[in-house]
Amino acid sequence: MTNYLANRNFNDLDPMNFFNDFGRKFFTDDSSMKTDIKETDADYQVNAELPGFKKDGIHLDYRDNTLRINAVHNLEKEDKDEDGRVLRQERSSSNITRSFYLPGVDQDNIKATYDGGLLKLSLPKMTEDQKDSHHISID
Repeated sequence: MTNYLANRNFNDLDPMNFFNDFGRKFFTDDSSMKTDIKETDADYQVNAELPGFKKDGIHLDYRDNTLRINAVHNLEKEDKDEDGRVLRQERSSSNITRSFYLPGVDQDNIKATYDGGLLKLSLPKMTEDQKDSHHISID
């Protein structure tokens, strides 16, 4: 009987449905950015899924050996009847930020593209000559 009650399909308007799904929805982050990072000898390749975001809502930053991706999405939807009266108005917004420690990147040559909800970055690694470029000799 307990198993039957736990697996019952409750109506969305049933207040008990709220409590059954509350734990899962509260601890599950559906808004996280699914990201793949591949390291080669020459670079890091980052692919991040950002469906529904516009290119101008994505901010990329690389400093202190860390790549930061921030995406903001605001959507307003309004339904009107034939007389122009608002019947329903909805707003939603999303703000996703992820950071990845990727050391030794030649930040002047990072390349990024965004198409079809997929952000692709190529972060070339510094060569040995570039890594030593901050050396100060003492006279």
